[in-house]
Amino acid sequence: MNAPIFDNAAEGYLGVLGGMGPLAGAQFALRVAALTPAPNDQAHIPVILRNDPRIPDRSTAHMAGGPSPLPAMLAGIRFLEASGSQVIAIPCNTAHLWYDELAAAASVPVLHIVQSVIDDLVRQGVPSGRIGLMGTTATLALGLYQRHLEAAGYECIVPTDEEVERECMGAIRAVKAGQMEASIEPAVRCVNLLRDRGADAVVLGCTELPLAIPHALRAGLGPLSDSIDALALAAIAHCRPGIALA
Repeated sequence: MNAPIFDNAAEGYLGVLGGMGPLAGAQFALRVAALTPAPNDQAHIPVILRNDPRIPDRSTAHMAGGPSPLPAMLAGIRFLEASGSQVIAIPCNTAHLWYDELAAAASVPVLHIVQSVIDDLVRQGVPSGRIGLMGTTATLALGLYQRHLEAAGYECIVPTDEEVERECMGAIRAVKAGQMEASIEPAVRCVNLLRDRGADAVVLGCTELPLAIPHALRAGLGPLSDSIDALALAAIAHCRPGIALA
């Protein structure tokens, strides 16, 4: 009998429902690899990234009556399950407005990005306090983060509608257009205005925002919870229980 190709052949994949947007999905896969404590290639987590940008826009669906992304996301869930995924991560915050439907339809666990951020805040030594929120118009207007953070004992500070449009959406749109340099200034400006209003930490609650403020530019901005890294750490903890994470 032939030996299995992989010693860990019984291990399933981490499935990634990406494409929302494509850079965020690719960055999530990169950060899973970068944050996994592994001495060699074979010790890393097997990942399947379905980076499909054809999924309808999540904010437009909620705020302007656009096509629902749910059927396309459910198709992605089925694809990942059929491909051998044993757990699924969705590196898009606004997509989590449909989390209940997605999790109910899945036969494997689906990680929740907001709970991942709460765990990350605790990991960073911010178990309570005032949290500044950045994200898409829909994510912030519909209270995705607020209800979870407040249930965990935090107080939320949210930018005004004008600031969300100018700073958060300005940075997000620039990243989606590949204009990385143009995304930095509005994103940093929003972090600073939230800090000036008393935020003990700021959540980059759209997966384009960590790309707008790369790690090399975060010095002096105070505690930030990067929703890509938070979800990546949650995925690593699920797939490699018991390992120490930074």
